[in-house]
Amino acid sequence: MRRSFTLTYWRDDNCYVGCLEELPGVSSQGETLEDLEENIRDAYQGSSTVPSPSARRIGGRSPPTTAPSGMRA
Repeated sequence: MRRSFTLTYWRDDNCYVGCLEELPGVSSQGETLEDLEENIRDAYQGSSTVPSPSARRIGGRSPPTTAPSGMRA
């Protein structure tokens, strides 16, 4: 079973930083959006035994004012 999550991301200096809205603590960064998506999948797999998510970009938002949370189901 494949799950989908919401990836919220923003540009921070020379990289993209993102987090999964539905999964607190799953966050990562990458030089490109493609790198970020790959890295966020790795972070998700490292924190869970569920199948790999498919990221749905929400894009270009400002950093969250609260601690990063996870992607969207």
